[in-house]
Amino acid sequence: MEIETINLPDDYEGKVIATLMKYHTDPQKFAGCGVLYIHGYLDYFFQEHMADYFVSRGKNFYAVDLRKYGRSLLPNQHPYYCKKLTEYFPEIDYAIKTMLKEGNVDITLIGHSTGGLISIMYGSFGPYREFITRMILNSPFLDFNTNWFRRRFLIPIVGEISRFYPYAGKKNEISPNYFRSIHRSEHGEWDFNTDYKPAEAPRLYFAWLRAVYKAQWKIRKKRYYMPFPIMVMCSDRSSYCKKWSDIASESDAVLNVKHIRKYAQRLGADVRLVEIKGGLHDLVLSKPEVREHVLATMNAFIDRYFP
Repeated sequence: MEIETINLPDDYEGKVIATLMKYHTDPQKFAGCGVLYIHGYLDYFFQEHMADYFVSRGKNFYAVDLRKYGRSLLPNQHPYYCKKLTEYFPEIDYAIKTMLKEGNVDITLIGHSTGGLISIMYGSFGPYREFITRMILNSPFLDFNTNWFRRRFLIPIVGEISRFYPYAGKKNEISPNYFRSIHRSEHGEWDFNTDYKPAEAPRLYFAWLRAVYKAQWKIRKKRYYMPFPIMVMCSDRSSYCKKWSDIASESDAVLNVKHIRKYAQRLGADVRLVEIKGGLHDLVLSKPEVREHVLATMNAFIDRYFP
């Protein structure tokens, strides 16, 4: 793995960086196909088995730790904070430009959860969207996993508070069962950095809520449209256990998959929805036989539309 620091213009909190990870395939296998991965909320790139899978099949693999996440978080910054999701476009621009310079003429953008929502926005009006050949969305964050009143009234009202008090927020209510289902210290098999992906979710900023809500609203109103093939992947079911249950090890414990099914077809003319039996929220972290199926499905989708 090669790691490159992306120096970006200062923002409202001062110095800003992002981080680009690169995995290059054997030049004899490389046919100009590259994959770019965008992580989700409370996340960073650690899924090296996914990179290895694509590299072994002749594809270059790139991943970005977005600003204020993971390897890119600086002491002057509030973790995971943003006012608009378009704030992440410059690092995606840089990644795509790098891929083009390195001979990738066929680019697949893979976005997970909030990274899926950012990918949808970028694929619709990002500066380098014309170079994206196809998109894969891994459990994209298309709506908040809460009741109708909160989704349509409370969240937008609370979000407006951030216009006057930028760092207003509240305790994060994300279920701890997802962390328990994936980390090696509990019921999972992954040994990721818990400073970058913590067991207990930190403060939830209303500015972030507002940014996400505005992006999701545009999906509901069909304001985003992507002309290239899209594959939307999600688990076959969600789980809502307050205490630990083994169900959390074979379901999406973060999002409501019904929302993903409902809104997926609004993203473009060529959308394929794939439900994964026993899949976790991050499908590539599921049990071995499930994630192997997920990766094979992703690779087959890329190969199917390879020019």
